[in-house]
Amino acid sequence: MTIIGRVKELWRYPVKSMGGERLEAALLTMRGIPGDRGWALRDETSGEVRGAKKMPALLKCNACYVEEPSGSAIPAARLRLPDGTTMLTTDPAANDSLSKLLGRQVTIWPQQPAESRDFYRRYPDNPDFKIELREIMGRLPDEPLPDFSGLPPEIFEFTSPLGTFFDAFPLHLVTTASLLKLGSYNPAADLDVRRFRPNVVIESQEILSGFAEGDWGGRELVIGDTRIAVTIPTMRCVMTTLEQEGLRKDPSVLRTIVREAAQNLGIYADVAQAGKIAIDDPVALI
Repeated sequence: MTIIGRVKELWRYPVKSMGGERLEAALLTMRGIPGDRGWALRDETSGEVRGAKKMPALLKCNACYVEEPSGSAIPAARLRLPDGTTMLTTDPAANDSLSKLLGRQVTIWPQQPAESRDFYRRYPDNPDFKIELREIMGRLPDEPLPDFSGLPPEIFEFTSPLGTFFDAFPLHLVTTASLLKLGSYNPAADLDVRRFRPNVVIESQEILSGFAEGDWGGRELVIGDTRIAVTIPTMRCVMTTLEQEGLRKDPSVLRTIVREAAQNLGIYADVAQAGKIAIDDPVALI
């Protein structure tokens, strides 16, 4: 077991694709940080749960919980829209306000039971799913698509693992070593960590360099009382390029990741042992 850094930042995102909230500590469960991606929007025209890949204005909104989530209960979150308007996710006017912002009819929902398969089902805009993938991944015609073989098979039929609003796995981690390496290839880009929407930012020790976490698949991290099982590198999509509060639109971010980092930045993970995690906790790699 080798100490490779410390927890620099902890993030939770109450609403899928909206700005999140920084935490000092969290009690991880087997489904990650309680309340993470507790809410999401459904496009009522397509009938599909969607995020900023299809509705980029969501990234200009922010959300925070009005009370701390516990267990499987998802409390209301307070939304702040780009014009400064605030409301709760449970406010009867929320659907109309979000629909006006996004230019389409949407409704906001808390996580639904895994049995609600039709609620989570994909309804692509393009019948050619490869073209659909190129759009949401933000790939240029001469760029390859990522290797999707490590993803849970269900997410090709459903928009997320059933019962959740995660893209694929309950945790996403990134190291400062990777951000520094990416910056060395693209010094003009603003590589604010918010572009990458991690749950855990690991401040790397000198033992790490380059895109180090990309090689951790199949290994475990010990952080605080937890054990975290690394699954696959995080394949990056169009969301890394989009404008959000304080960050300009910048397609060069994704171009650099595709070209220099084998299309990935950060890692996905499962929780192997639940427990508390906090800022400044040492991070050990097994």
